[in-house]
Amino acid sequence: MINFNVVLFNDFETLDVFGPIEVIGKLDKYYKIENYAEKGGIIRSNQNVRVETLPISDIIEPDILLIPGGFGTRNEVNNQEFLQHLRELSMNAKFVLTVCTGSALLAKTGLLKNMKATSNKMAFDWVVEQDNEVNWIREARWVHDGKYYTSSGVSAGIDMTLGFVSDMMGVEIAEKIAKGIEYIWNRDKDNDPFC
Repeated sequence: MINFNVVLFNDFETLDVFGPIEVIGKLDKYYKIENYAEKGGIIRSNQNVRVETLPISDIIEPDILLIPGGFGTRNEVNNQEFLQHLRELSMNAKFVLTVCTGSALLAKTGLLKNMKATSNKMAFDWVVEQDNEVNWIREARWVHDGKYYTSSGVSAGIDMTLGFVSDMMGVEIAEKIAKGIEYIWNRDKDNDPFC
């Protein structure tokens, strides 16, 4: 089983998390999903959805990390202990996926320097301020560079995760998942209609 580790913090954006989980959850023969937070316990989304989490220190095999965005990123970009955990986990992960302003957190670890990335277009300028040495691509729906996948805002995380599944397991499986969740997959990663 491949560990799909979701890293949460208070005021995360609900769909940033549950959109990708819906996609990956269709592949439960291959992926084990678990939610983590810096100290563990109950974490609340921006929409007041409460999620039980384990402490981030419990992640032993950081195969895949999912880092969502949301208003909580404004606090977490200044949380040095949390960012150090993210840096260490991301360095050891096979793949790191970010949704929305989750790319700001990854950028603050320094691991996106000289890499291509994107983020939510409504918060784009703020995200760029977190590390202007990243090759930020405003018009992209999602970006894949090395082991990093970054997406635009909220629903773009579903498009990116389907793109990730397509890269890992083939486009037919991604298409089958999209059909199963009755989702119209925006496959053009280079064109964000909300740009």
